[in-house]
Amino acid sequence: MFSNPSLLAFATLIGTIVGAGIFGIPYVMAQSGSLVAIGYFLVLGVVVWFLHLAVGEIVLRTPGRHRLIGYGSLYLGVVGKAFFVFTTVFGIVGALLAYVVIGGVFLRQFLEPVVSLSSFSGSLIFWAVLSFFIVRGMKLIAKAEVVMNVALFLVVGLVLALAIPFVEMSNFSLVGSEGLLLPFGVVLFALVGWAAVPEITDILRDSQALKKLARVIAFASCVTVFLYLVFGLVVTGVSGEATSQDALAGLIPFLGSSVVAVGAFFGLLTVAASFLVLGNYMKNSLRYDFKFPYVVSATTAVLLPLLLFLLGAREFVGIIALVGGVALGLEGVGILFLLRQAKLKGVRIPEYSLPMPKVLLLGIVLILALGVISELLH
Repeated sequence: MFSNPSLLAFATLIGTIVGAGIFGIPYVMAQSGSLVAIGYFLVLGVVVWFLHLAVGEIVLRTPGRHRLIGYGSLYLGVVGKAFFVFTTVFGIVGALLAYVVIGGVFLRQFLEPVVSLSSFSGSLIFWAVLSFFIVRGMKLIAKAEVVMNVALFLVVGLVLALAIPFVEMSNFSLVGSEGLLLPFGVVLFALVGWAAVPEITDILRDSQALKKLARVIAFASCVTVFLYLVFGLVVTGVSGEATSQDALAGLIPFLGSSVVAVGAFFGLLTVAASFLVLGNYMKNSLRYDFKFPYVVSATTAVLLPLLLFLLGAREFVGIIALVGGVALGLEGVGILFLLRQAKLKGVRIPEYSLPMPKVLLLGIVLILALGVISELLH
């Protein structure tokens, strides 16, 4: 189906989209009901697919290498740059905070057979060790994304293989008694990977495979939605109302603490690699884009999530729901404005051009706006 460049681009996009957000999906599925969660995935899956394609067209229409902040400055001026700076910083700091929280949970679960450790202490240890690498800028960070992808698919594969025999139909509820609005931010957080679109466009830039960019995005979108739904349904089908926010703790009575400890280990590697990649990205952004000194950039990148954690922000699902619903929801609306301006001002003829009927655009804006408002009210 794909040539080698296309396969590499597909793997890069999948690796960016599928991250720690997958661990929050079973919980919101159990709270809101399977039918409600599936509805969110179908609607937001189409919305995010269109937005990924929109970012691809923006990149294809614009010479040079940029990211959303750069495109915001180029097409929307100072206001656009400030908008995407806000959504980018909000999103990164929020994601780093979520990794600190879930990293502490996984560290406790991994060490539980040997030593008793609270999730709070585990989060502090997780933060301290990884922050050291970010401040030092060690080369380990360069390999973190590969480790993250391998570890994540190992833990998902392990959980699915061992949990499927324990699935009980009685554990499913079509519509939950509470949390009907909860899936929006979590599902959006889990589905978004448009930060990788400029990267995969670079991979395809010098080949005929660039014409397959839209197909790569579509195929990656379908695969991730399918993976999330299978994982969410299997875990929910096993643990039912006892489904935990980290997805693993609720499986202990069925799979045993040793199996969950192994899953927690791979989960720990996943979020650790994500923390390193995002933390280093923010450090370098502060250093090169805003001209902060190295020490200030590094310490700001690692101290902001710690400060929020110490102030009491320690609910994993709540954090990713807020980041996904607000930061990514706003960013999605901003991408539509970028696409409109890129179609007017872009100087390069793209390999594909998205239709922009008003009904479609208004529908996407309305969905994202309602999601942002619901998350803020929640």
